[in-house]
Amino acid sequence: MARKTLYENVEVLWKDRKRWCGLPWSFTRYQLIKKPGSWIKLISDVGLFHSEFEEINLFRVEDISVYQSFSNKFWGTGTITVYSKDKSTSTFEIVRVKDPYKVRNILIEYLEEDRNTRNMTVSEAHI
Repeated sequence: MARKTLYENVEVLWKDRKRWCGLPWSFTRYQLIKKPGSWIKLISDVGLFHSEFEEINLFRVEDISVYQSFSNKFWGTGTITVYSKDKSTSTFEIVRVKDPYKVRNILIEYLEEDRNTRNMTVSEAHI
């Protein structure tokens, strides 16, 4: 769940953890959250004793790619790389999540929704 102190009244559209041998034994958490009528963000929250928190506004995404090694295919996981125009996070990796192609499609669906909400075309999104 997203940090309650940072985000309230949000809808979690997708969430998962970084996986090891197909199991979510990790302190790396990923979420796609939406504040209705406002924004959609992709979040990475890493750590147990320390914390590293990254977020990216979905409408800033330029491209999305999926990588699966042989072992990733065996465990049904993969790494999704999100490229964006965000100055602090130009490359955002979602590492070893379950069903990476399904997650990619979810991201694309909500990316289009976010751009349509903002009345942005593809060329405007790349500015």
